[in-house]
Amino acid sequence: MNMNRRDALKVGAVSVAAVAATAMTGCTEAEAKPAGKAVSEKVLAKHQIVVIGGGFGGLTVAKSLKKKDKNFNVLVIEKNDTFMSCPFSNANIGKLDGISLSTFVFDYGQPVEKYGYGMLKAEVTAINREAKEIYTTHGIIKYDILVLSPGIAYDYEGQFPTWSKEKIEHVVRETPAALIPGAEHVALERQLANMEDGDVVITVPNGKFRCPPAPFERASMIAAYMKKEDIQGKVIILNPKSKFAKYGAFMESWKDLYDDRIVHMPQSVILDVDPKAKTITFKTVVERTDVVGLGGLESVKKTIKYEVLNLIPNNKANPVVEMATLETSKDSFGKVLMNGCSFQTKTDKDIYAIGDVVAHAIPPSGQTASWSGKQCADEIAHRLHGKAYTLAVKTAPVKAGNVCFSMVGDRPEEAIMVTHDFSWTGKVIKGKGHVPKAPSGKFRSEGTAKATRNWYNGAMADLFS
Repeated sequence: MNMNRRDALKVGAVSVAAVAATAMTGCTEAEAKPAGKAVSEKVLAKHQIVVIGGGFGGLTVAKSLKKKDKNFNVLVIEKNDTFMSCPFSNANIGKLDGISLSTFVFDYGQPVEKYGYGMLKAEVTAINREAKEIYTTHGIIKYDILVLSPGIAYDYEGQFPTWSKEKIEHVVRETPAALIPGAEHVALERQLANMEDGDVVITVPNGKFRCPPAPFERASMIAAYMKKEDIQGKVIILNPKSKFAKYGAFMESWKDLYDDRIVHMPQSVILDVDPKAKTITFKTVVERTDVVGLGGLESVKKTIKYEVLNLIPNNKANPVVEMATLETSKDSFGKVLMNGCSFQTKTDKDIYAIGDVVAHAIPPSGQTASWSGKQCADEIAHRLHGKAYTLAVKTAPVKAGNVCFSMVGDRPEEAIMVTHDFSWTGKVIKGKGHVPKAPSGKFRSEGTAKATRNWYNGAMADLFS
């Protein structure tokens, strides 16, 4: 094993921890519940448009509004010091050439200066829709129009109702999810850098969750890393469903690139985790072996050991949605119901929502958040200029409204992709996916890997340059 390189990776993971640590968002319901009114009752300011959330969607809305009319008074409220991208970040797990955690961390100052919107670093603690007031840890912000782009939260309490608060906190520390920007990415990178031989287990959330291909791209990148560093072990994916996004493309890639190193276990539901013993217990479905010749399936309970556990819990809408008392879907995620073919909420004409939390049937991805941010900005700009507006998707399908890449191989770098065309069904905006094959006849290609890097660089340039 190349210990010098492994030691360098360990040092590298620690050296960037301070950069990303401030980007940690609330992981549990207990941490993320509305704290009530602001620490200070002082009214800080009133703004024409306030955007909650400085991610892909929120920054796109703010930038697009200022580009449409420099006189728009736009404020972004963001709790973190720095921006961190989750899209493409699995490339850091795979230690692809030229990639480090710093590749994904950006300073908010540059776009604020370039586009002229305001930015308040604060945490939202409550929203009063009647008074049009946002309570924050620094004081009260008033608004005319509010845009919610808050992202997701983790639902440990809903998924594991018997776990104590202390156990959840222990699991959060020891089995980082790394689906929300921040220190959990640093923790997962450190654990992988420190591991010797052993298995890595990745759990897949049930229901709607951010970036559906992410756990499977991560499995690919961890397998690539283990292969490159000669770490003996498997990457085991516990999936509560039978299939997943880009299923055929991932399965083909794993068979060709990693033989039996990646093990996908469908219909596997997590029951418990013991971070001290490094074991995970789950219920899964297997072929019957008790009676010869009968065949069939049966549900069994299994407990396996792991060296590293990437426990990605079920997702739900960020608690900011609950604070705004908006009408949401009845599922465990709580998606914001929209006003027809629009990003205006059904509940309040002065509140819009984009990104992960919308109830439109479009994939929750960075690209979709940017697309919805631009549509939302168009809606608001037309409204403030006193002009009628209809989203273009209502009259004609939008080709490749979402393009999502997944890295699957290293040396050579190879990737797969899916595109989604968006259309209006009469009830929701819906995405229809297509996973193309390369000229070779395979799903993956080096050309798609280059396109992945180009997409990411272009997305970051669009937000930050």
